[in-house]
Amino acid sequence: MAILQKPIMLNPLSLIILVVAITVHEFAHALVADRLGDPTPRSLGRLSLNPLRHLDPIGTLMLIIAHFGWGKPVQIDPYNFRSPRRDELLVSLAGPGSNLLLALLAGLSNNFLPSSLTPILYVFALINISLALFNLLPLPPLDGSKIFLNLLPLESSLNWEESLGRYGQLILIFLFILPFGSSNILSLILSPPTTFLLHLLF
Repeated sequence: MAILQKPIMLNPLSLIILVVAITVHEFAHALVADRLGDPTPRSLGRLSLNPLRHLDPIGTLMLIIAHFGWGKPVQIDPYNFRSPRRDELLVSLAGPGSNLLLALLAGLSNNFLPSSLTPILYVFALINISLALFNLLPLPPLDGSKIFLNLLPLESSLNWEESLGRYGQLILIFLFILPFGSSNILSLILSPPTTFLLHLLF
């Protein structure tokens, strides 16, 4: 599932980049699930790079209005996997991983393309890194919650799943709305790793 916390003020260019980032994120989930034996995403038309297959109408509207939005979650059936817990973890990693790969490609391209394109490549990398890191937080409905749960022993996973299901989204909302200086707690958490990765790439 691709959810984006506000990284920058939106303009037409960044909105286009957002659509690309969310599309690739959701496509990566669908592709890995399909390769691991689950036909569900393919049957629902999600094995596609067509943005219309992956954009949630309300999530897209929220991107424009509130600079906070989401893509349409890719539905999977873990029982179709050979190793349900391992394969669900890989599917969950695929979305953020694809965004980090796009950011890496932008950083590498910056070494070969005209310097006039650097600002565009920088914003492209910023949005993809922000999308990846935010979705790696171990809180539902983010990808990180499934990654976290599938890394735990089964019994511990079941206990944590109940707690996260009950309080995870509430914690996420509080992180987003609680102020910290001119921003919020969520930005305080995500800004250091985002800045570090951008410095590595540019």
